[in-house]
This record gives sequence, C-alpha cells and structure tokens, in this order.
Amino acid sequence: MATTRLAPATHIPRYGWQDSAACQGADLDLFFGHEGESRRERAEREQRAAALCGGCPVRDACLRHALVVPERYGVWGGTTEEERRELPTGAALATGALPRVRRPHPHEAA
Repeated sequence: MATTRLAPATHIPRYGWQDSAACQGADLDLFFGHEGESRRERAEREQRAAALCGGCPVRDACLRHALVVPERYGVWGGTTEEERRELPTGAALATGALPRVRRPHPHEAA
C-alpha cells in the first residue's frame, strides 16, 4: 500500500498589531496588484488601500514592520512599494521615529 506524504504546513507569521488593523478581513487584492495591472489601475488601487490605512490604529506598527523586514511588495502602513524604496530600512527603525511620506494628490500621479 502506498503512503501519502503531506508537505509540512507553511508558517504564516502573525503579529499582535494585525488583530487591530483596519484592513483585517479586507481583500488582499486591494494591497497587492495583479500581473498586467495598468499604471492607472495600480495608482487607483494604491490610493484606495492608502485611504483605508489612513485611519488605521496600527498604521505605524505596520509601516515599521514593512521597513524593518523589508516588505518589497504591496501597500503596507499606507505606503506603496515605490514610496518605501525612498525610506530608510533595517533594524535602526525598530524603535526609532518613522519617516512620513507625502502622497501626491491623485491628479498629480501620471
């Protein structure tokens, strides 16, 4: 009789701050684009995601996580991939002050 082996379960880390996040239960497609997404679609999606992040009680913790890890993809802490590339990353941010991002008005984005 053949034995079926199951792959080990993938560990998905959870952080306490996530339980209070405004995005809890939101569709991940809002934060992570799909292949073939147009520039305009991406800008609009990122604006909607950032708007949800704007009033989030754990926005700073989320952004800090994204900068320390660093998270290369998606909207984290109200910032896009491109915005985070311009910010300092690494362990120094673990307890230090977070930089702020000036988001252009939607009509400024090309």
